[in-house]
Amino acid sequence: MMREKFQEQLEEMHRQMVVMGSLCQRAIAMAVKTLMEEGDAAEHLEDQVHILDGEIDDMEREIESLCTKLLLKQQPVASDLRRITAALKMVTDLERIGDQAADIVELTRFIQKDDRNELLRKMATDVIYMVSQSVEAFVHLDLDQAREVIAYDDVVDRWFDQIKVEIITCISQDRSEGEALLDVFLVAKYLERIGDHATNLAEWVEYALTGARSKDGLWVDPVGADKDN
Repeated sequence: MMREKFQEQLEEMHRQMVVMGSLCQRAIAMAVKTLMEEGDAAEHLEDQVHILDGEIDDMEREIESLCTKLLLKQQPVASDLRRITAALKMVTDLERIGDQAADIVELTRFIQKDDRNELLRKMATDVIYMVSQSVEAFVHLDLDQAREVIAYDDVVDRWFDQIKVEIITCISQDRSEGEALLDVFLVAKYLERIGDHATNLAEWVEYALTGARSKDGLWVDPVGADKDN
């Protein structure tokens, strides 16, 4: 009976993780969509991102509370303990993703609406994919899927490098655009950081399943090893 109750609470934790991950994906998508909107439409999207950020903060507290109950009131075996520990680490990364989506909308109001933003949109699509796949890997305990997310971070890094090169080229041709393009660079940097957080998520899935995390091709002790982003 005790084990059945534990499994029910564990499944509830998984459901809440999926909801939190979905909120993060929506926040990123809406934040980047503001690059294509102006006036009231853009303001509405900004408001929605900030609302989502607040909901993500609430979800972090709810999941942390549930994980604490699982640790204190149940008797998790080693594998379950790793899953709960991983969830506690993952919600911190998800909360930071929400914060960074909110940071993006603070910048997009100053960015000119033109074709140059297409690269940011493509980069955001890949970042959202990483977040989605990492949460799904946790729920389904899929190690291969988690490692695919870790490898996929290279795709996001290439987008960042491409955007950076284009910005440098534009500024070299017209220095007056420097200040405006700095905001584009910062949005790209926030997206790159979100990609890093998604990688963290996938690495915690590795830990839940194996007891270790791979970083830069090495197996490392997971204690204190998450990224500083």
